[in-house]
Amino acid sequence: MDTEITMRVDGARRRLTVDTRTTLLDALRERLGVTSPKKGCDHGQCGACTVLSGGRRVLSCLTLAVTQDGAEVVTAEGLAAAEATEGGPLTDGGLHPVQRAFIDCDAFQCGYCTPGQVVSAVGMLQEFARGGPSAVTRGTGAAGLDRAEVAERMSGNLCRCAAYVNIVRAVQQAAAPATDRQRPTGSEAAR
Repeated sequence: MDTEITMRVDGARRRLTVDTRTTLLDALRERLGVTSPKKGCDHGQCGACTVLSGGRRVLSCLTLAVTQDGAEVVTAEGLAAAEATEGGPLTDGGLHPVQRAFIDCDAFQCGYCTPGQVVSAVGMLQEFARGGPSAVTRGTGAAGLDRAEVAERMSGNLCRCAAYVNIVRAVQQAAAPATDRQRPTGSEAAR
């Protein structure tokens, strides 16, 4: 059965007719031509398809497109525009701070999982800023984004190239207050 839905995807209002069994991932990639969310496992286990819906992380391969009628969906392609719309800072080159941090920290290799990693990091940092604890958060005070905290919060995103050390470093860099952000140079970037 087909139904018509409307969603805002990366800031643009999009209307389409979809079969009620169509996933958000397939609607984005095949119907709307938004290819940054990747089809990795198609079972919700790798995180390559992660997008933000209403500001929350969702696995688009497990989300039916019809459930997103009226939703605001942001993919890696639309992060910078979404950040600018919300009054957030963009880096030189017009990148979202998380995108810049991934480049600065060399937090990718083949790049297949990178859009999902970046979107997940943005959502995770928003969850962290709201004070939501993770399974490794200690006590009731403000959690710090140490390696264990970042790894736990990003655990739904797999990287077959094993760039995890640099992914954690990139998330930590993006989480730092804008005045504390510095691009790693020379030997720092190589670590």
